[in-house]
Amino acid sequence: MDLSNCRAVVTGGASGLGAATAAYFRAQGAQVVVLDRDPDGAEAAQAIGAGYAVTDVTDEASVTAALDHAMGVMGGIDVCVNCAGVVVGEKTLGRDGPHRLDSFRRTIEVNLIGSFNVLRLAAERMAKNGRAQNGVIVNTASIAAFDGQKGQAAYAASKAGIAGMTLPLARDLAGQGIRVCSVAPGIFGTPMLNGLPAEVQDSLAAEVTYPKRLGDPDEYARMVAFIVQNDYLNGETIRIDGALRMR
Repeated sequence: MDLSNCRAVVTGGASGLGAATAAYFRAQGAQVVVLDRDPDGAEAAQAIGAGYAVTDVTDEASVTAALDHAMGVMGGIDVCVNCAGVVVGEKTLGRDGPHRLDSFRRTIEVNLIGSFNVLRLAAERMAKNGRAQNGVIVNTASIAAFDGQKGQAAYAASKAGIAGMTLPLARDLAGQGIRVCSVAPGIFGTPMLNGLPAEVQDSLAAEVTYPKRLGDPDEYARMVAFIVQNDYLNGETIRIDGALRMR
């Protein structure tokens, strides 16, 4: 699929990996509508020439309204990139007691169920494009899906779910001419990590095999673009992590 002619929605597109993806797609000539729960994200979206819709990915009515808005702005949807997500760090049994059930549930709700909620409704609209290839869906997993560290039970479970549903989704949507892939990033320089002390960032970067640095969100964006442009990529989860294997 040619990026310059595609119409994309990007969840979590007001910051981090989503913002980098939205900006990269716009730079290649794509139409983009950013879906994010942050009402202040509209200004950043407008700065790159993208549309914006305040969206709660866990709420069916909110996502339906956002996608209908995107359809109205762009005339259709060809690409759906799911970057919206939350992170929680809690041990299964810590000094303060067992892992909070509400935080585990919330992590699954946003990262896994939220992604599925958006993609299923986006796929419904893509299927009406009437072409041999109607669309591409790219979800965001994590290397935590495979190498989850202590305190990452909730996050790892949510991201393992993303990786695990990738092939079934691709099989489900093949008849509608829709491809599905996932990207599993390692440690990237997102606002969450950039807020850590420099020595902590350096320590994290030292764990990467090569190159020994945090990933640049633009590198994630270019991976998503590669998936969209390569018509034979389907049903795969691709790691982008500098060969990092977390212990």
